[in-house]
Amino acid sequence: MLTYPEIDPVIFSIGFLKIRWYGMMYVVGFLAGWWLARHRCRRPWSTISPQQVDDLVFYVMLGVILGGRIGYLVFYGWQNVAEDPLYIIKIWEGGMSFHGGLAGVLIAMWLYGRRIGNTMWQMTDFVAPLIPLGLGFGRIGNFINGELWGKGTEVSWGFKVSDQVYRGFKVGDEVLHATMLYEALLEGLVLFVIVWWFSSKQRPYMAVSGLFLLLYGIFRFYIEFYRVPDAHLGYLFADWVTMGQVLSAPMIIIGATLLYLAYRPKKNTEAST
Repeated sequence: MLTYPEIDPVIFSIGFLKIRWYGMMYVVGFLAGWWLARHRCRRPWSTISPQQVDDLVFYVMLGVILGGRIGYLVFYGWQNVAEDPLYIIKIWEGGMSFHGGLAGVLIAMWLYGRRIGNTMWQMTDFVAPLIPLGLGFGRIGNFINGELWGKGTEVSWGFKVSDQVYRGFKVGDEVLHATMLYEALLEGLVLFVIVWWFSSKQRPYMAVSGLFLLLYGIFRFYIEFYRVPDAHLGYLFADWVTMGQVLSAPMIIIGATLLYLAYRPKKNTEAST
């Protein structure tokens, strides 16, 4: 059993300005994505030139931040908004949805792709390998914030959490699954290694995007079995289906479909003579 260290979420303060670990993790994630994009854009088959990387990262940042926040408010945090309308802008307190961020990035890639003459899937094939590390850093930020805890457990790697109220449930000196660290491992490191390796060679159109969606959906769907759902949502069906699983299931289906379309046998269009 491990003891949760209860890290101060604020790194340092300058007057009213507070620099938080959660926000810093996003900065580190974006910097990592920018560095990886600069490296990958030099491949002969890259659909993004070195001159376009900075604009690409800017569009991704907008998609992640706006989509992630709006998605969280729609899927999970509407009760918080009802209690405190200013909660909408309190991003420093946490509250970002991956699925909302994904929707935001897809819209951003469609817009930027139109600007430079690429399709959305060409853009996402390039961007997909850059995202997992950012997801991993974001989950570490969740750990520092002491949020996204899982269910009670007796495993040796569980964390003992001091008396507090989490997601509407009373947590008192219980040993919990650190599901945010599970996500940092699977959705961050493992997903990055697989998708980065897969995309290190030229792949069929939509294949990289499909692999990312498929694996993320599977990893997230699995981890949701250990996470505690928000109190105002609870389980949506059969005492085990969560909002995260409902949002991840379409990713699995779409990802598998994109991989099938990418690798389906091509028909011979040449006229027989």
